[in-house]
Amino acid sequence: MSATEATPALDRLLEPVARCLTREALQQLVDLRADADLQERLEALADRNTDGRLTAEERDEYEAYVHAIHVISILQAKARNLLAARPAA
Repeated sequence: MSATEATPALDRLLEPVARCLTREALQQLVDLRADADLQERLEALADRNTDGRLTAEERDEYEAYVHAIHVISILQAKARNLLAARPAA
């Protein structure tokens, strides 16, 4: 199953997770960003990937990051939608 095919299932699995978060937790999720060191590592791996120079170990690391970012992105989208739908107290 490709990542695109997995997205609807992942979306459905993450929906209840997002719904149980407080407004504050939803906002923290929306604001979540990689720290500078991690961002630098991601960029280095992305560059090496583009150039076709990743080792097998680096490819595994890079793919793990890409998958994690995908999950976080779905949760962030859900958090934005929930924040927009929930009136501030």
